[in-house]
Parts: sequence; C-alpha cells; structure tokens
Amino acid sequence: LVVLLLAVIVLAVGLGSVTIAPGEVLGALWHGVSGAALSGNDVIVWQIRLPRVLMGVVVGACLAVCGGAFQGVFRNPLADPYLLGVASGAGLGATIGIVAGWPRGSIPLAALLMALAAVTVTLTLAREGRRFPPTRLILAGVVVGSVLSACSTFLILRGEDRARQVLAYTLGDLGFSGWRDVGTVLPYAAVGCGVLILLGRALDTLQLGDLTARSLGVPVERLRLLVVIAASIATAAAVAYVGIIGFVGLIVPHVVRLAWGTNHRVLLPISALLGGALLVLADLLARTTLLSQVGVVTTLLGGPFFLWLLRREGHD
Repeated sequence: LVVLLLAVIVLAVGLGSVTIAPGEVLGALWHGVSGAALSGNDVIVWQIRLPRVLMGVVVGACLAVCGGAFQGVFRNPLADPYLLGVASGAGLGATIGIVAGWPRGSIPLAALLMALAAVTVTLTLAREGRRFPPTRLILAGVVVGSVLSACSTFLILRGEDRARQVLAYTLGDLGFSGWRDVGTVLPYAAVGCGVLILLGRALDTLQLGDLTARSLGVPVERLRLLVVIAASIATAAAVAYVGIIGFVGLIVPHVVRLAWGTNHRVLLPISALLGGALLVLADLLARTTLLSQVGVVTTLLGGPFFLWLLRREGHD
C-alpha cells in the first residue's frame, strides 16, 4: 500500500492539462528537494499539483482513520467522521464567511471554529453525568447537524448570488490547496490520527462491550471522549480547508475490514494509506473529467459500493 500510494502520487502529479511523464515528475521532485532552480515543468509540479495531491493524501488518510475509529468506538458500521455535526458546523462557518463576503483566507478559520463548536454542543447535549452514552451522542449529533444545516440553507437563500461558492464548498474541492494550507492541516491530522492509532488496542477491547472492557481495566468513558475529541479536531481541520468530502470515512474502513480483519492496530494505519490513495485518485478523476468536484466523485463511487457491500453482507 505504501508503494501504491507513492505510485498514485506520481501519477496524479503527472496528469492534467499538461501531461508530465513519470520520469520527469521524479526529476522535478528531486530538483525541489535538492534545492536546484525550478523551471518549466518543475514549477507546475511544485507550485500547482504537488500541494493539491499532498492535501488529498492528508485529508483522505484523516477521514479514513477517523471513520474507522468512530465505527469502533460506537460499534456502528454506519458511523463516519461527520457523525457528531462536524460537517454541518464547518458548512455553516464557511457559509457565513462566503455570504458575508469575508476574505478567502478567513473562511477556513471560520469553518474550523464552527465545526469544533458544533462538536462541543453535541457533547454537552449528550452528556449524562460523567458518561457519554453512544446512543445519546449519535442522536445529539443528528439534531445539531440538522439545525446547523437548516441555518446554512437559510443563509444561502438570503445570499443567492454566492450560492454557487457555498455549493462548491459543500461538495469538496482540493483545487485551492497550497503549501500553506497543507502545513496548517497536517499538524491537526497528525496529532488526531496519531492518538487514534495509539488507542487501537483499547478500541479492540471496546468491541467486547462496555462492561467487559471496564472489567479489563479500560476507562470506557474517557476512551470514548478522547476518541471523539481527537477525531473531531482532525476532521474539522480537514473539512475546513477542502470542504465536505463524503464516503471516504465510511467506505475505506469497511474495505480494510474485509481484506485485513477488524484489529484496529492494523485497520487504522492501513485505512490511512488506502484513504489517501483513494482521495488522490478521486481528485484526479474530478479534475480530468466534467465531474469537477471531488465530493461528487467519491459519492458516485462510494454510494454503489456501499449498496453492494450491504447486499453482500445480507446474503452472508
């Protein structure tokens, strides 16, 4: 999978309105790393395509890991990174910024803050003493997400002239990603996903049920809260900068379970590699076809696949 991911990166960097051969791509990458002067295709590789591709790797890995962790901590195969209102919060923050005409650089910050605020409200509503029951978390996330989505729709209708920009954000877009954006998202994704991967053994124990996990010494409520916080921070940062990209966090963990089993110490790292490769390929398809938005591609690919998966498990 590491080799696959590297091959996908080289392929995605080379294809576009100007086709660059794999050998030239590798040469351009070496020129940039070695500090040589950039010229010709080197500029296309380093200034335009490579930041976009690397952002796809980071975001795809982030969504896949967070989706796998949420499915494990809630013991729910339909859980995804947006379960607790992150996407709706980010969408509302971006909508406010776009409709109000804020500078583009401030919109990701507004989306990030609103996404984290949405998760905070969800946790507050779901709290039961010192406990965060999974069912209450899921229901609170659905309610918060619905309310925030309604607010976004209201703002879109009030600012119809900017509706296209808001729609483009809600469908996901890696096209505006630069080195600064990658550098901003990467620490959030690395810390959040790193924490989740380190919690893999505890997530395995949690699959036995809360009572059994407690008897084995796992602090279930603290574990659940830590997973929610780590996954929400990583997802919020990713969504704030590239928009709402569906199905990656839902489909990839299922594929990994089919091929490599349910051990979270294996599932989460492999999901990161596969999620990064999948999103880069989806973005490549989006920018070289009429589909244009990466979120459209992931939905068109993920929807039928998930239906096939449900049908397959039903026959089993």
